[in-house]
Amino acid sequence: MFNFYIIGIPDRMEVNLSDEVKQVLQNHHYFSGGKRHRNLVASYLPENAKWIDVVIPLEGTFLVYEQIDEPIVVIASGDPLFFGIGNTIKCRFPDTKIKVYPYFNSLQLLAHEFQLAYGEMTICTLTGRDWVNLDQELIRGKKCIGVLTDKRKTPATIAARMLDAGFGNYKMIVGSKLGGEEQYCTEISLQDVVEKDFAHPNCLVLIQEREIKRTLGIHEADFHILEGRPKMITKRSIRLNSISFLELNDAKHLWDVGYCTGSVSIEAKQFAPHLQVTAFERREESKELLKLNQRKFCVPGIEGIHGDFFNVDLSAIKSPDRIFIGGHGGKLNEMMHRLHAVLHDDGILVFNAVSEATKQDFLQAAKELQMKITDQMIIQQDNHNPIVIFQAKKRN
Repeated sequence: MFNFYIIGIPDRMEVNLSDEVKQVLQNHHYFSGGKRHRNLVASYLPENAKWIDVVIPLEGTFLVYEQIDEPIVVIASGDPLFFGIGNTIKCRFPDTKIKVYPYFNSLQLLAHEFQLAYGEMTICTLTGRDWVNLDQELIRGKKCIGVLTDKRKTPATIAARMLDAGFGNYKMIVGSKLGGEEQYCTEISLQDVVEKDFAHPNCLVLIQEREIKRTLGIHEADFHILEGRPKMITKRSIRLNSISFLELNDAKHLWDVGYCTGSVSIEAKQFAPHLQVTAFERREESKELLKLNQRKFCVPGIEGIHGDFFNVDLSAIKSPDRIFIGGHGGKLNEMMHRLHAVLHDDGILVFNAVSEATKQDFLQAAKELQMKITDQMIIQQDNHNPIVIFQAKKRN
């Protein structure tokens, strides 16, 4: 016997169910779903049916489920295992037995409408999720991206964000109230989407019309830089080796402290699009530089924090597992102590020493903090001074 039967249905008044699903409905007593789901299946329910409304947050609904010692039939929209309640029930009740009867999910319905080969589609959800879920697919240059929206991350806000980040190389296909009597679908440019509202619920597909060319190792001359300060940027060879030292493949959150032009943040995010990046800088003019460079290289999602680093409330920022120190204002020891306090255990800190004095200051601070120097490299680009790149790890 199954503890849960989860049935996916279309969002229309005339719901045609299979004989097996009709049998499940007739042979059980407890049912659950949204109010609209109840209306859609009401004619199939037995006379003694007990209905449990699914209410957000779901924990209250799940507490009701725990009081019931009979199987529960859950009615959901589309495919319950496609970012749906089926996955949540599986996580919340890991030992329970579940039988799922799926219907088409919303992106399948939209793909059918436009005859898209959705087997090649990359799926991301913004439903209650962070922008990084879409940003990383755009940075990776995916040709067809299916996006699940919510009431805040709408087609209009998505299009506006994409255009602001330089991603005008996509067109959008939008579908609202898919599978129902009020279904509406359209193919539209991002510029036109910004001015348009779509009924909820909706989803969309982004189709790439031209590829954005990317390079590993952006030449420093291509960045917008501080006026009159051409040397105030981490040079390409130093930047690439520093990013190598950061070991970003399995990292989650990078802090770039003293970002100046944002070159390390942008190169790191381009290399590891899944990464959350927070960039700190005291120079006010760098705020605009970061925006310009993010747009130029189509690398959205870097959070800039501006002002004196030593006055920033670090407790209000998600802690990092990777740190790059690009500037320290002559307070390297104090900065490292402050950063060490928030760095995850086994987290990595990378620093470029430009002089013997800063090298010794770094080694002294690392010793005080009992950090392990795990890698180092001396490197020189062109006629600039040699740089010592250090990798240090925080001990458990």
